[in-house]
Amino acid sequence: MTAEMDRMAKSSTLVLSSRGKTGRRVADRLEGLGHSVRAASRTGRTVFDLAAPDTWHHALEDVGAVYVVPMSGEEPADPAAVARFIEQAEKAGVRRAVLLSVRGAQGAVDAGQQETEEALRASGLEWTILRPAWFAQNFSEGIFLEEMRSGVLTTPAGDGSEAFIDLKDVADVAVAALTQPGHAGKIYELSGPEAMSFAQAVQMITAAGGPVVRYESVDPGAYVAAQLAAGVPAEVAEVVAELFGAIREGSGDYISHGVQQALGRGPRSFSTFAASAADAGVWAS
Repeated sequence: MTAEMDRMAKSSTLVLSSRGKTGRRVADRLEGLGHSVRAASRTGRTVFDLAAPDTWHHALEDVGAVYVVPMSGEEPADPAAVARFIEQAEKAGVRRAVLLSVRGAQGAVDAGQQETEEALRASGLEWTILRPAWFAQNFSEGIFLEEMRSGVLTTPAGDGSEAFIDLKDVADVAVAALTQPGHAGKIYELSGPEAMSFAQAVQMITAAGGPVVRYESVDPGAYVAAQLAAGVPAEVAEVVAELFGAIREGSGDYISHGVQQALGRGPRSFSTFAASAADAGVWAS
């Protein structure tokens, strides 16, 4: 072990959004491997918010690596704020950072993602960027859960396909990049081994022992209206509808090989996710 690796091992890893889907899995894996973890969130033991710079200093004390989830609560963080945080992290002595980004159509990123990614790449940190596809766990603990339990899943994604990624794989890649050499300067696009439509996904979940669910494609305007009626903020409903629209237009219908590149193994299949979730009883109402 080099002196730098030894120093990294003795310092803490700061995990942002540690109560979120990826953050809690990353923190759990790190702790399971014996690493010191500082789990940070707006309501956790280490209070942290990218929109509140006064929370940054304490969170960064004695930290050697940081898992950056560019969110403030349920909203994407201001890219300028993320850039300032990265700068402060470097000044505080952080040496390594892994950024959770998003997979776009054939490697494309939107303006906000691009600004955030460029801020990290321009820093002096050992950086790694993760660009995952839509999470398989959205069906079991995310935005689709209640509809899955109701028996009808509605989206404006039409027959478009997405190569859903298991969050276990996202966490495994993040932990490898945070703790092992060889990942600096890499951008890993992460997806599952096959692209499928939402109709195919719910059929696979049913076949794995999950609930019987009917998929219905709806008009984007009707989807936004239903979300507003359910109390979802207009800006959130519209952004999500746009994301579904991108899938409808084919943006997710391709396979990425980041899991293989980072870990030397293939990604978990959607059927494996579905069987595990069904066995855990997540869809029981």
